[in-house]
Amino acid sequence: MVDKSEKFNWFVRLGYFSRAILYSVLGLIALTSAGKIAQGTNGIFQAVKEFPLGTAVLWLMVVGLLAYALFRFASTFFDIENQGSDAKGWAKRLGHAGSAIGHLALAFSAYKFASSGSGGSGDGAQKAASGVLSMEFGGVLVGILGIAFFVAAVFQAKKGLTGEFMHRISGAAPSYTRQIGGAGYVARAVVFLIIGWSLIKAGLLSAGSEQVKTLGDAVASLAGEGIVFTLVAIGLLLFGIFSFILARYKIIPDMGANGRVPIFRA
Repeated sequence: MVDKSEKFNWFVRLGYFSRAILYSVLGLIALTSAGKIAQGTNGIFQAVKEFPLGTAVLWLMVVGLLAYALFRFASTFFDIENQGSDAKGWAKRLGHAGSAIGHLALAFSAYKFASSGSGGSGDGAQKAASGVLSMEFGGVLVGILGIAFFVAAVFQAKKGLTGEFMHRISGAAPSYTRQIGGAGYVARAVVFLIIGWSLIKAGLLSAGSEQVKTLGDAVASLAGEGIVFTLVAIGLLLFGIFSFILARYKIIPDMGANGRVPIFRA
């Protein structure tokens, strides 16, 4: 019988695998198809749907992206990656919360394409933000989410530049993991900054929910930036490849006896 830790392990690895597909396709679209990248996140999932067995791949991504989001929520609330409860630890955990919410939104977009063949109008994130903004203190909540993405961007850039992410990757990983992971994290930091700023403008600067950008929208917004756009696109493609490596070689925390406190595999 497979124990809870082993189930958790494979659940998280499926999340990394889905993230790998997402970022690989995003990077390829950005580099090769101006039309699809202009569609933002919908362009990504439409491209996946056009793959052989594309609908099956989309359903796999729905489960995987949801798994990754839940993993990041667990990282936030239960500290399963042992970040700690000091200021630095909570800053990282707040960044994980932003990542979790972002991947929940991506899972929902993938679900719409997998179940109906279409992502609809492509403004799901804007509609969700509009609903939150209509609530009392809704602008503050959206703004806090934007700050969470800013915090996540800072730590993504730090990971990329220092290579600290290698501490939780098996030594059996390919020798080039450090280089492609570093480039990928820096590119992802740029995208997170754009998403965070869009949320801050919508929530704290009253710019309106139409300002909110999803992953694909953030990349599309760089399309006129020449070499910056190209470098970010290449970086995101590398992050996708890096995520495939993580799906195999990431050191996943075991679930503790109470289901919360982890220990790390050697």
